[in-house]
Amino acid sequence: MRTLIHDWTEQAACLEVDPELFFPVSTHGPGEEQVMAAKAVCARCPVREQCLAYALDTRQAEGVWGGTDPAQRGVRIRR
Repeated sequence: MRTLIHDWTEQAACLEVDPELFFPVSTHGPGEEQVMAAKAVCARCPVREQCLAYALDTRQAEGVWGGTDPAQRGVRIRR
């Protein structure tokens, strides 16, 4: 199944937040708090599943997508 960017992106909770929040320099140290804050936005997002599907389909290697960080998506992709 191929997920494309469609109307779901217009409903995303992240539209209300600075996009840089979702792309920390690191997921460790100070960046860990940023990742947690980004995931909190995702937790209240009505299109979280669509976002995650898009990230997995397009192999997004960076950033927080659908409430997951790159390591979490890597585990799902390897399955």
